[in-house]
Amino acid sequence: MRVREVLAKNVPVHVTLRVVKAVGRLRRRRAYHAIRKAIQKTWARTDFRVVHVSIQREHIHLICEADDKRALGRGMASLEISAARRLNAAVALDRGEPKPRRGTVFPERYHVEHLETPRQVKSAISYVLNNWRRHREDLEGPFRTAQLDPYASGVLFGGWNRPYPFIPPENFVPLGTVRPQGWLLEHGWRRHGAIDPRHVPGPIA
Repeated sequence: MRVREVLAKNVPVHVTLRVVKAVGRLRRRRAYHAIRKAIQKTWARTDFRVVHVSIQREHIHLICEADDKRALGRGMASLEISAARRLNAAVALDRGEPKPRRGTVFPERYHVEHLETPRQVKSAISYVLNNWRRHREDLEGPFRTAQLDPYASGVLFGGWNRPYPFIPPENFVPLGTVRPQGWLLEHGWRRHGAIDPRHVPGPIA
């Protein structure tokens, strides 16, 4: 079994969570709110923080801080349990079924990338918040004229390199995240300049 790397306090991590096909497309209203509410449940934690997030068709990208490896594991376990319960309920509602879906939501352990330098952190933030452009979601559906992804926390992000207006859809509630506490994620990445919201990310290096 693969052992997780030791995690230094407040070193950011890029976490990728994938869902099973039976859960369906995540970029839909009920799935969005299921994930939003699960992230909101983590706000009370003092040892684990979700700072950036984007929801793609079958996976979720997170940039988090945690006090150590154990805190990351506990925080992610809590988030996955809450998200799985809410997503299973959302599937049932979308299908008109009387009871929540039962079964696995996240089929494997999440993938973690440690972000140890300002340049790595900037690259990860751009990758996560602009990830919809990588998957061409900006060219499809009702949000093809949007300048920022409504399924990501970038609509509240203050580090863009231009004043990009975001016109929210009716009754829009943004994905709530928390401010970072570590230097890298709060200040360090800014050494390399603000982030272009037009950037199309490539594969993770």
